[in-house]
Amino acid sequence: QVQLQESGPGLVKPSQTLSLTCTVSGGSITTSYYAWSWIRQPPGKGLEWMGVIAYDGSTYYSPSLKSRTSISRDTSKNQFSLQLSSVTPEDTAVYYCARSLSGYYSGSYYYTWYAYWGQGTQVTVSS
Repeated sequence: QVQLQESGPGLVKPSQTLSLTCTVSGGSITTSYYAWSWIRQPPGKGLEWMGVIAYDGSTYYSPSLKSRTSISRDTSKNQFSLQLSSVTPEDTAVYYCARSLSGYYSGSYYYTWYAYWGQGTQVTVSS
């Protein structure tokens, strides 16, 4: 069974960088053809895909967050991480890591699905 667990500070001050780590067990983050995403859900709102790191280390980001989002990985620890810079209170959300199959492009859209999720971790941006 693949398991994912988010970890990191639950409180971040405005203008600082939010940093989270997802630890994966039961499967390798380098296994073809899986991809590893960060997804968040602000209070009272829907899920928002933030970005992904694929099994080969390639990264892709949501256009709305690309300028301040970075996803990296540590294959020796079977972990991948999220850094979101210049945070504001609008970045307050439950943050999830999740595994998907490598998807495909169709026109201007990318299609994929998520089989495994972490439990989520609450991050509050406040001074």
